[in-house]
Amino acid sequence: MNRQLLLTIPLCAAFFGLACKRDETPPPLATPPQPGFQAQAQNQGLPPGHPALPMDPQGAGMPSIPPPSAPTSDEAIQWDLPKGWTESRPGGMRFATLKPTAPGKVDVSVIMLPGTAGGELGNVNRWRGQIGLPPVDEAGRAQMRKEVKSKAGAISLYDFAGEGPDKQRMIAGLLVADGKSWFVKMVGDGGPVEASRADFVKLLGTLHFPAGK
Repeated sequence: MNRQLLLTIPLCAAFFGLACKRDETPPPLATPPQPGFQAQAQNQGLPPGHPALPMDPQGAGMPSIPPPSAPTSDEAIQWDLPKGWTESRPGGMRFATLKPTAPGKVDVSVIMLPGTAGGELGNVNRWRGQIGLPPVDEAGRAQMRKEVKSKAGAISLYDFAGEGPDKQRMIAGLLVADGKSWFVKMVGDGGPVEASRADFVKLLGTLHFPAGK
């Protein structure tokens, strides 16, 4: 056996040995999903200014309130649309989207959540946070609250104007009835929201449930 062959044999053995070790190395484990990822994805479907669903207190990262199913025809709230306004039913967590006649950036949404959906004070402070306002205590919330009467029940009305450079405005109506919370909210630039305010408040006054409910 010549000298060149003797040198080649151990080199080949070393090469194939390394190749085998590489093949035996287990693949890296997939990175586990971070806590709260699914909850964050679900909350992305909410309209601007809506409070996020609360998290599971055990730290699982999932909302403690399950995603609501679409209201059936015999439990869905109804309203009289202001003149010139249009509406659509996009599905998902947003029951309806209403479009005022005023030009500019303004969004009106209708959403239903089970129970009290975090309580009135919690919702008010989350709304305020959305437009850069500080939280308030229960006494402060009570001073801000107005009431609109409707056939569906008394509606809590809140009107917030942001102090930031965007000057966002939010007018929110909250109705709790039959173990459900209905949110009717108008969010957008100050001018279009102010121009639509009278029609929005009038719409809240027409809220009702189907006859016989």
